[in-house]
Amino acid sequence: MTVTVTADMVMSLDGYIAGTGHSVANPAGHGADRIGGWIHAQSSWRERSGMTGGEADQDSDIMREWFETTGAVVMGRHMYDSGADFWGEDPPFRAPVFVLTNRPGSTLVKEGGTSFTFVTDGIHSALDRAKAVSGGRSVDIAGGADTVQRYLRARLVDELQLHVIPTLLGAGLRLFDNLGTDTHDLEPVRVVDTPGATHVKYRVLKWRRRKPAPGHDLAAVMY
Repeated sequence: MTVTVTADMVMSLDGYIAGTGHSVANPAGHGADRIGGWIHAQSSWRERSGMTGGEADQDSDIMREWFETTGAVVMGRHMYDSGADFWGEDPPFRAPVFVLTNRPGSTLVKEGGTSFTFVTDGIHSALDRAKAVSGGRSVDIAGGADTVQRYLRARLVDELQLHVIPTLLGAGLRLFDNLGTDTHDLEPVRVVDTPGATHVKYRVLKWRRRKPAPGHDLAAVMY
């Protein structure tokens, strides 16, 4: 069974997922309230987090789609440390979460089907373990930026969905830094434009290097 690996990220129009001064205590950074606020305003997110109210619109439907199609999650330790207190005892994932870390720890079982397993032996191990328990649904690389970049560099992401908020941060944590010099080509699958965001889903085209023929430059072949 083929399991789709996704990355689903909210970002500003100029490519930032957090403002300056971002930290565990202030994961959104300075001036990035619009980015986190977009998520927390959706009724689907609020419902999943044990709250009421929120916007019941097309943005919320797209967030609900993520919940319904995701069977397991991979995230970095920084994202876990930033969110653990906020998520509380009933996190919104409702699925196994694998946390990349160099600090081993026992699996934490939360309410609603969420568990946090701490993986110390790399991105491939975390992804393999997530796929094994995903029930055939997608495995989402939830973040933060460094974790998504590592999986993109390793050519392990199949679909990338960006929720682009119409705001310019000017500085902060960029999503697409540190990807190396190889080409990363994307094929648009869906574009949904709403007053709150432009949602663009891409299929990530996979490339492999091949040994060039004598006298030719190094080439890349899509497969």
